[in-house]
Amino acid sequence: MKKVNVLIIASIFGLIALSIIQGYLINNTYKLKKDAFISETRKSVSKIDDFSPALDSLTDFWRENFLEKLADYKIGNAKKNDVINGLEFVIDSINEIYRKEYQKELVKKNIPYGIKFHKKVKAIVILDSIQNDTLFDTSKAQKQIVIGDTIDKDSAIRISNTSWETDHTSNRVINNINKEVTFYLLFLTEDEIDIAGWKNIVLKQMLSLLLFSLLIFAFVIGLLYYSIKSLITQKKIADIKTDFVNNITHELKTPLATLTLATKMLKNDEVKQQPQFIDNTVNTIERQNKRLQKLIDQVLNNSLGYREIKLHKENVVIENYINTVLDDFELSINAENIIINRQFSGKTKTINLDKFYFTTALLNILENAVKYSGSTLVIDCKINVKNALKISIKDNGIGISDKDQKQIFEKFFRAGNKEIHDVKGLGLGLYYTNQIIKAHQGHIKLDSKVGKGSTFILTIPFN
Repeated sequence: MKKVNVLIIASIFGLIALSIIQGYLINNTYKLKKDAFISETRKSVSKIDDFSPALDSLTDFWRENFLEKLADYKIGNAKKNDVINGLEFVIDSINEIYRKEYQKELVKKNIPYGIKFHKKVKAIVILDSIQNDTLFDTSKAQKQIVIGDTIDKDSAIRISNTSWETDHTSNRVINNINKEVTFYLLFLTEDEIDIAGWKNIVLKQMLSLLLFSLLIFAFVIGLLYYSIKSLITQKKIADIKTDFVNNITHELKTPLATLTLATKMLKNDEVKQQPQFIDNTVNTIERQNKRLQKLIDQVLNNSLGYREIKLHKENVVIENYINTVLDDFELSINAENIIINRQFSGKTKTINLDKFYFTTALLNILENAVKYSGSTLVIDCKINVKNALKISIKDNGIGISDKDQKQIFEKFFRAGNKEIHDVKGLGLGLYYTNQIIKAHQGHIKLDSKVGKGSTFILTIPFN
């Protein structure tokens, strides 16, 4: 079992390692698919506003208006806030039209998923050979200036950074004198998009890979489970065979040794002259022969499964039948230190069952109580016949450990130390009892504690 435990632990670690590697590969594949998908989308939408006449005319409109505001700022007729507020006002006035036109362009490009787009102003700087004048810096500003859709910061995907540089000249009348106002403008923007449900789209593209990975992983787990289960089963079968060989060898030693000794004695010339001694020896041989036959019959008959047991049911009076079985058992053991108490309750008087097999089941339990009893054995038999025939057989013997209770009804299993044969048996009695009860469509239950005895509860339906 230590080797099996090591194999199970190694398999678990192997599965964990496989899961980590597979998760790492899937995660990398997901990132590659995501990058490829976003890159393809970027490529599709990157030049929409540059090649659309409608969007281009809207861009020209707010730019011209903004340049005029800057000219007023340069001659002192407007402040920085006036310029920025004017820019926001113009953009807000055309923003709804801009969004609709952009969505029309997306439809023309046959993009099958929803996309939000906006152009975000990052910086506005008037360049001068002496000193630059920064009108707006998004990193320092408390608000953002965008044209297009509103996009959450966490879901925004950057397409590109663009710069609009222009050397602008405007005419202004200052003190009744017509003058030219010239300045060089640097206008930095960042284009961002938000692809609706892009995670689901990428996952759908990976669906076949994910399903195949899960299938392979499930197959590996199933294969390991089947292999370990088969190994444990084979180990268990090997242990059962070893225990059975040890038990049957132990049980056969005594009668075979006696037969060998008796045979040698019969060959002795002195013994041949004593007829009485010969008769006793022959009787001994006959008893040991019957004992051997009984052992063989026990192995052959008690190994039957409940489907192989052919019942011949008959109607029996419950109380009379149980009393007869208990009376015969008391006569067979003929011991003063064994007390059998009986208690009957319920109204039902009769039941259909196979007397031969059911008697065998009851005797197996009673004999086990005697085998594993202390100096004084008390057996309490309670028979209840309300909804079903319920027989409770309780003893004050040595009890059965929780570990052994799980296997107590298995073929060839014997509770306790299998290397010590203080109690004779092949481990077939309780197995056979369970099969007989199953053949009657009933069930058997065990309640036991070490040092406090055992209780077997047999339940047989009325049918």
